[in-house]
Amino acid sequence: MEFMERVRENPEYDSQIKACAREAFAWAMLKDKTVLITGATGMIGTVLVDILMRRNREHKENIRVIAVGRNEEKAGKRLGRYLNDDNFSFLCQDVCKRFEFVKCDYIIHGASNTHPLQYAQDPIGTIRANVSGTENMLELAAAQENCRLLFLSSVEVYGESRDGADIFDEAYCGYIDCNTMRAGYPESKRLGEAMIQAYIAQKGVDAVIVRLSRTYGPTMQPDDSKAIAQFIQKAVHRMDIVLKSEGKQVYSYIYAADAARAVLKILLSGQCGEAYNAAGLDSDLSLRELADMLAKEAGSNVIFELPDALEKSGYSTATKAVLNIDKLRRLGWESRFDMAEGLGCTVRLLRDAALGE
Repeated sequence: MEFMERVRENPEYDSQIKACAREAFAWAMLKDKTVLITGATGMIGTVLVDILMRRNREHKENIRVIAVGRNEEKAGKRLGRYLNDDNFSFLCQDVCKRFEFVKCDYIIHGASNTHPLQYAQDPIGTIRANVSGTENMLELAAAQENCRLLFLSSVEVYGESRDGADIFDEAYCGYIDCNTMRAGYPESKRLGEAMIQAYIAQKGVDAVIVRLSRTYGPTMQPDDSKAIAQFIQKAVHRMDIVLKSEGKQVYSYIYAADAARAVLKILLSGQCGEAYNAAGLDSDLSLRELADMLAKEAGSNVIFELPDALEKSGYSTATKAVLNIDKLRRLGWESRFDMAEGLGCTVRLLRDAALGE
């Protein structure tokens, strides 16, 4: 059984997906509709597919899911259980290449390089996915009637605080040094958002934006190089947590199931052209506090180690990125997982799946 299937078979994960599929969202808007998801084999995309397919199974919504990805083998490992379902299809496609027309009612554009090693090893591909990929998705949305697009943006669009601001709301704009390789990710996310506004104004596209805080959960990719992902992998194997800085950076985080819920809430209830921050309950903490929490979960210690040059080149320079989520709350969304619960659940699910190998 593939690793992701072992995670899905865990009653704890299954109960989370079931609860998400029973949320009081405007599900009637999706009944008999087609949802195209790019980045469908990624951390959030996988959860979204699981929720929509569970909604079909339990509530007979007849939501047709088109999962887009570049790798059929990876899709088989991550989404194989759905390949024979009449309401599911996999489209092997690089989002950076123009799409043939695909009839769909909703597009969730989540395809992107999302962690530091990817930024460092493929800075051009990072920019292209966020710019060319977003353009292709907007063109697809513009080519049909009544198609809504949701763009998965990032807390990184805020850059660094330029005036001592402690918490960023959607109107805030911080500083990004554009003359660096690392700037390719946040700057291209900013441009993706600007392209959405242009397509709304010029082509009448219906689009919304979610700005996700740093996301984690049991659907993480095994090669994810974000600090939280590395900490979690160490905790899963009861190893010391390796901190590659003093750990003073303070960030907001969000559990993957909460992130998927935020995506669906904004997709179905968000106002065209608006961006919404998404972060978890009690999820604002320093990197050192995060390391300490996971060391306690693992029964291990926090140790310090300098990053190599390649790793360091992909790191964010932001020292504080805390999100104000009042705007999303006004849509009726609330986080279900605080940091302790989300981290504990992630470690348990990944550890149990690893034991089954």
